[in-house]
Amino acid sequence: MTSEGFRRIALSLPETAEGEHLEHPDFRVCGKIFATLMPEDVWGVLMLSPEQQLEWLHSDPKAFVPAKGAWGRRGCTQVRLQSVKASTLQKALTAAWRHKAPDDLVAGL
Repeated sequence: MTSEGFRRIALSLPETAEGEHLEHPDFRVCGKIFATLMPEDVWGVLMLSPEQQLEWLHSDPKAFVPAKGAWGRRGCTQVRLQSVKASTLQKALTAAWRHKAPDDLVAGL
């Protein structure tokens, strides 16, 4: 997976807009960040719940790792772009999007 592939998948989700946070791209649904790309084009970051994070860590430990510190304990999850399959990333980004999107928007998906 490439950073452009990550971007394409993220922007394909309903009402998603690209912005910038701490000098790197982020992806927001209704103003809430659900994913970011790190500047080195090596990592993406997903804003998951702690329960979702555990599922992804167990399903593909080569691709998913918790972020360091309190962010990681709250579900923030790094994804190694080089190691993740497009189909897996699509599902993980959708999970992050659902976690941050308003209920009425999720119900319409």
